[in-house]
Amino acid sequence: MELKTLSDLEIITTSNSKINEVDFENLTFGTVFTDHMLVCDFENGKWEKPVIKPYAPFLIDPSAKVFHYGQAIFEGMKAFKDEQDDVWLFRPDENFHRFNKSATRMAMPEVPEDVFMGGLHKLLEIEKEWVKKGKGNTLYIRPFMIATGHGVIAAPSQSYRFMIILSPARAYYSGEVKVVIAEHFSRAANGGIGAAKAAGNYSAQFYPTKLANDQGYQQIIWTDDATHTKLEEAGTMNVFFRINDTIYTAPTSERILDGVTRKSVIELAKKENINVEVRSVLVEELIAAAKDGSLKEIFGAGTAAVINPIVGFGYKEEYFELPKIENSMALEIKEKLTNIQYKLAEDTFGWTVKI
Repeated sequence: MELKTLSDLEIITTSNSKINEVDFENLTFGTVFTDHMLVCDFENGKWEKPVIKPYAPFLIDPSAKVFHYGQAIFEGMKAFKDEQDDVWLFRPDENFHRFNKSATRMAMPEVPEDVFMGGLHKLLEIEKEWVKKGKGNTLYIRPFMIATGHGVIAAPSQSYRFMIILSPARAYYSGEVKVVIAEHFSRAANGGIGAAKAAGNYSAQFYPTKLANDQGYQQIIWTDDATHTKLEEAGTMNVFFRINDTIYTAPTSERILDGVTRKSVIELAKKENINVEVRSVLVEELIAAAKDGSLKEIFGAGTAAVINPIVGFGYKEEYFELPKIENSMALEIKEKLTNIQYKLAEDTFGWTVKI
């Protein structure tokens, strides 16, 4: 896609960059932010002029509806720098459209394409030096919108703030990842907001994830809310299962996020002649495959981690270790996908967009 330009934009640059204070080799994910941010307010039924300004806290009314009724959505994206010092985005159109789908579901105004895409383009031009070369180095992009209208009446806000902040990043997860299959808690329910990137979806995961951590697991494989028999997502990622030489993943629904990395994995696997089936996978199927040796791999897929192999899973007090395999489909797909993102391989899909 072509990035739309934004002509009506105010830019206020900082006189004191923080970039030389940052240790880019030792970054904790999502804790360091670049010099500037984009801000655009929705007031009186329309979007105002976007502003790029120095990254800083801002004042907000204590009765703002984001605090009381949870109107908040976000996206996760990345920028990559190739060996020629050009900066690229990966499938930004998918994030833009999903952001506005989330907005609609949360009774929030859609953000215009020139504000989202054009504002992001200009922000990345200004912060280009924060995108470091080398595989594994990225600039994580966090567009988000919150309800800023004041008053505690239970109704949608009339005012909103859209923002984009940027954070230099390296690997999201480190070490081995073990998961436990949820028997009681659910990530989302039919008719709910599971398909939206709403802030509340993630806060609701914190408590059951803490319980899993206490048992020695890093994440949870969520199951459906009605029967807890269908495997749906892993932590904050879509999840894939390799049984023999077929990869399975759950279909998207009202409960399951339409992940950009997820759909990229599916398309890339099919291009590599890997058999992919998009269907519900049952807990009992996974247990049976683990016991008879046909379960080869489980891996999560998401923007932050790209692909994260899972070494084992727990269910009903029993732990199943996955086999150590030489020809990992997960790692093969990750290598091909990241090569496209870093422009180390030809992008035959047309996924990458130059800044």
